[in-house]
Parts: sequence; structure tokens; C-alpha cells
Amino acid sequence: MTRPVPSLPPPSKKRKIQKDSEFIKSIERLEEQLTAAAAANASLNPLANLLDLAFTAGDPQDTSKAIYALYRVFVVLVSAGKLGPGGEEAAKVVKAWIWDRLNSYVDFLCGLLKDDEKPLRISALQILFSLQKHLSTSASLSDSQPQFHISHFRKIVSALLLCPPSPRSTQSTQGILDPDVLQLFHETWFSVHDDVRWFFLREAGSLINASSVSTLPANLLTILEGLNTFPTEKAELNAWWVSEVGTKPPKPKPSKKGSANADDMSSDEEADKEGQDDDDWRKFFDDEPAPDANKPKTPTARLHKLTIHQSLHSLPSHRAVFTRAWLALLPKLSAGRDVATSKSLSLRALNVMHRGVMPHLTRPVLIMDWVGGSVDHGGTVGLLALNALFVLMKEYNLDYPSFYTKLYAFLDRDVLHSKHRARFFRLTELFLSSTHIPATLLASFIKRLARLSLSAPPAAIIMIIPFTYNTLKRHPALMAMIHRPDGDATDPFDAAEPNPLLSRAIESSLWELNSHREHYLAGAATLTRIFAEAFTKPGYAMEDFLDHTYGTLFDADANRKIKKEPPVAVDLGKQVDLFRGKGEGDTDGAGGDIVSDLWSFA
Repeated sequence: MTRPVPSLPPPSKKRKIQKDSEFIKSIERLEEQLTAAAAANASLNPLANLLDLAFTAGDPQDTSKAIYALYRVFVVLVSAGKLGPGGEEAAKVVKAWIWDRLNSYVDFLCGLLKDDEKPLRISALQILFSLQKHLSTSASLSDSQPQFHISHFRKIVSALLLCPPSPRSTQSTQGILDPDVLQLFHETWFSVHDDVRWFFLREAGSLINASSVSTLPANLLTILEGLNTFPTEKAELNAWWVSEVGTKPPKPKPSKKGSANADDMSSDEEADKEGQDDDDWRKFFDDEPAPDANKPKTPTARLHKLTIHQSLHSLPSHRAVFTRAWLALLPKLSAGRDVATSKSLSLRALNVMHRGVMPHLTRPVLIMDWVGGSVDHGGTVGLLALNALFVLMKEYNLDYPSFYTKLYAFLDRDVLHSKHRARFFRLTELFLSSTHIPATLLASFIKRLARLSLSAPPAAIIMIIPFTYNTLKRHPALMAMIHRPDGDATDPFDAAEPNPLLSRAIESSLWELNSHREHYLAGAATLTRIFAEAFTKPGYAMEDFLDHTYGTLFDADANRKIKKEPPVAVDLGKQVDLFRGKGEGDTDGAGGDIVSDLWSFA
């Protein structure tokens, strides 16, 4: 008789379930004790036991229950004023002890942002920002002025940028911000609330100057490049995570020599200045307001004279902390890094520079040195830096006389074989679109491209031809380059001359493009023939030619409708012997091998 299979789990699993149940009951019991003790002003010693349970829990679910229990306990303590300033000597000792426990708890949460378990990472970030709100509200009530708890927020910023390893993991981490934490931070706080964005930018600018952690610039760039909701008008400063700082601040005092506005500074700001002198840097971004003849003269406060509360409601102050953060970040992108990493970070920064950064800087010309250094770097980095440099010249009146000389230097063989050549032609067409550019300079560009087309792939040739056509169409003075008769066999163009104004290209011709009329690719040969026709076409849309590759060209030829069938056989006559070459009437037998003759290319 066989023994029936037991329906109960094995004893080891039963003991584990019982152990987990006891762990959860211990957490719940300690939370109840602490909640009652806070209401009755009794001993809070069980708080240390609850922290030990949270720090030593092995199962992620147990850790989650413990950190949420601690969160609820600390919210009760903060709301009850247990952490506020003042009180007798004995009360101060208790407050200091509670602050130590809270700091240990916050440090533990900061480490959980790099935990292996996604729910713990998300929960830790949510708890940290919720504590920020409760601590700020409590400080505002005790101080009777709007407060933003700066010391707690600095820990959040450090955790997001430095990414310390999780206390639950023994494996070393790379210190890179996890995508789920980044997404939650952006969608819930950084791109939504003006106070969070202002304080983050200010603290990040200070931290990146003080820290030498190699992953910090990459993390800060990851956060900043995703910011697409920066305010452009004062009315847009209307979303606040800490509701107390959203109240309207007092009007700033008039700007006078020797005034310090010390009476308007809150206690939290005074504590902040004791830790670091953050107000001095604002003088660098502070400009005298431009006089307006249509408005009456009214006294205005300088930016570095504003209190924190006033700065949060000042659009120039938001632009100032944004500018400072970027100016601190850009030099760090290439300092002490390998070439590949430096190039990758610089490309990411340059991709958002002209749309997401320069419009919000106090003075965009402040990034001129970094942009100029990136141009000198060459390659794709230099090409994107040229775009930023062009924007600075066009929209912000930057004087850079050697811009077109730098652009001319990018025209080498590699640019036509690069995977970024489509981007290069888009930017080059933008740079050369003005009708005020000298014809001598434009002649050098189209001549250099024509010379490079001799060794370029077909996809690049198909870009160069419409680009040249559009340039000739805009500048009739260049038409002589396609109508010059074949007289002197010597080409006067100096390909080694770095200055496009001295290359003598305008005295030359575009014979290189004319040679493509016999190109093996039918599309390239047909397109080249437009230079022999009347220039009646208004111009080509370059976007139609920029994304061609060998694959697209092959597909276009393979799917092209054939109007006339090509010959596939040769009629050699009925009496021809292909292998001996003897035909009817060939009596000497010296006809030769006709198949070999057909395949002879010499």
C-alpha cells in the first residue's frame, strides 16, 4: 500500500513562513509602540530596534514593510514637532538622538536607489521626497516663514548624482543612475515642480565643483538633457512641491550700494550660508536691468540680493541656477576621461545645446570657450559644435571670423564615408544658405566637394549633386564653373590651401562632377546631367537625397520598371563554332576562341 502524498508543505518551508510572519509582526508591534509613545511623550527607544529590523531584513518585501513603517513613524514625529528647534536641554538631547536616527534612515533610503529590486528603488525615492515635504512644512510652521529643508534635499541630490551602492547588495555598482529612478524623478518632480528644479540645479552646480566622482557628470547630463519644461515667463512659475514656498514673497528692496537685505533672509537661508557661500556666484550672472524709455523708472533688486523665497519666484534666478549648472558640467565632460567616453558625453550635450540649453542661459556666449574647444576636436563632435557656434553667431551676435575656415577643414574624405554625413549636409546647407556669403568662398566649398566625390560612394554623390545645384541656383556668379571651356589643362584649384578664400576655386571648373555622367550607377549618371540643362528647376529638396545608402540604392534599381529589355544573347551566326572559332568558309582553321575574345577587357 503506497503512502499518500502529504498536502502540507515540508517543515523547512513551514518554519520560514512562520519566521516571516514573526518578522512582520515585530515591525507592526514596534510601529504601534512608537506611535503611542509619540502621542504620550514616552520613550522612543523602540525606534532603534525598528531601524535594526529594516537594515538587517534579507527579503525585499520585509525591507519594504520596514521602511514604510519607519516613514509613518517619522511623519508622526515630524508633524508633532519632535524635531523642531528650541526647547529645554533635555529635549534638545532627545531631538539630536531622533535626528541621528532619521539621518541613518535617510542614508539607507539613498542607498536603496541603487538596489537590485525595482520596487525598493521606486519606494525609496517616493519616501525621500515625501519626507522633504513634511520636513519643509514643519520648518515653515516653526519659523513662521516659508522653508525648504535644504540639508535633506542635499542628500537626495547626492544620491541621484553619486549613486552610492545599496546597503542590501555586496556587489559593486558602476554608479550610474537607473532609468526607472530617472523617469520617476523627471515625471513626478524635476520637470513638474519649480522649487524642486531650482534647488536641484543649485545643489548640482555646487556638488559637481566639489566632487571628483567620475560618474557624476554623466548622471547630471542624463538628468539635464531630459529637461524640456523650463519656464520662459514668470507666470509659468506656479507649481510647487512644498506648498509653503508657493506663497507670494515680499517685494524685493531697491538695489542700493551697501544694502545687504539681511533682514529678509530666513533662518534656513542663514544656515545655508554658513555651510557654503552660494550667494556670491549669483553676482556673476547678475546684470543691470536694461532701461526702457516707455516705462517709468522703478527701483529693482539685484539678483544676488534676493532671498531664497524671492529667488524661487524670480525667472532670472531660475535662469541663473540653470546657467551655473551647465557651466559647471561642460568642462567636466572631457576632464580625466578616455576618448570614447568624452566623445559620447560631448555628443549628448551638443545634441540638446541649441534647443534645450542656449535659449535658457543668462548669457549664451558664456559657453563659447567650451564650444570652440569642441570645434577644434574635429569629427562628429566638431560638426555638432559648429552648429552651436553658428547659433551663437546668428542669434547672440558672437563674433567668430574663422567659422567658415573651420567648416572648410571638415571637408575631407572621411566625412563622405561617415555614417553622420546626412547630418553634415543638413548643417552645411544651413551654414551656406545666406545669399550674402562671398562667391569666392562658396566656390571653394562646392569645388572641394566635387573633388571628394571622385572617391565617394554613390550615396554621397547623390547628395553632392543637388547640393551643388542649389548653391549654383542661389549664386549665379558661380555658373562660370560649369560653363568654362576646356582651355588650359592645369586646374588652378589649390586643394592644400586651408583658407577657402585663397584656394582659387572660382577660377576652376567642376569637371569632377561632369565625369560622373559616365558613372556605373544609372541614378548618379542621370542626376549629373542636370548641369548640362537649363537651370529652370527652382531647387532640390535636400531631404529627398540625404538618407540614401547602398541598400536603398540597390532596392531602387531592383524595383525600377524596365522600359526596354537589355540584350542577354549575341547572335554569332548559325555556322560558328564557339570553341574553335571555325565558321563556314574558314578553311585555314585560324578563327580563334570567340568566348575568350568576348571576355577580354584589354
